[in-house]
Amino acid sequence: MMKPILFATGLVVVFSLSGCKLVKTESATEAAADPIATLVSKTFEAKLVPALSEKAVDVAVLRNAVTAGLDDAGSKYGLRVGGAGGGWNFAVKGKGKVVIENRDTKAAVAEVDVDGDGKSDVILQLGPVVKGTALRDVTPLYDFSTFRDQIEYARLGRALNDRAVSTVPADGSMKGKTVQFLGATVIRSAGEKPLVTPVSIETAP
Repeated sequence: MMKPILFATGLVVVFSLSGCKLVKTESATEAAADPIATLVSKTFEAKLVPALSEKAVDVAVLRNAVTAGLDDAGSKYGLRVGGAGGGWNFAVKGKGKVVIENRDTKAAVAEVDVDGDGKSDVILQLGPVVKGTALRDVTPLYDFSTFRDQIEYARLGRALNDRAVSTVPADGSMKGKTVQFLGATVIRSAGEKPLVTPVSIETAP
């Protein structure tokens, strides 16, 4: 008579008079859909992008407000997560000319002049490596208390970033072109140049 012994690895070891063999089984985790991927799929276009569009402040307006007082600007336009040290998260939009573009790195960026002085005012993250969790933290859509732990919450931040940069134009240079963008940024000090994770970038000749 054969007697199976189950292990957490997803393998079943079956002993018999003739010896034993390993049989690959599908665990419950493998069989279930990734809950983070499912959440991003259901909310990114349907909820997050509309929320950003609704509350986005023009980066030029935000810059002036932050210069006058970061906390006042944050109270008016932003959302803070994690207490006073967490920085203010802002939904932002803007239009300007790309004056610097660097795609020779996994953390590719485009720097945009929004006031016409020829200097960079805002940095757009093009990925595939994206810094920060502004997309996760800029709206109340994703409440930490509804997640299993900090690891799962961090996975959500990365998944949202990956989804966002998948929409970024991958072919051709944007340098010298005028772009319109929508995204999110976190600002921790008044002198900080906004580093934006864009959910959309549209270019014009």
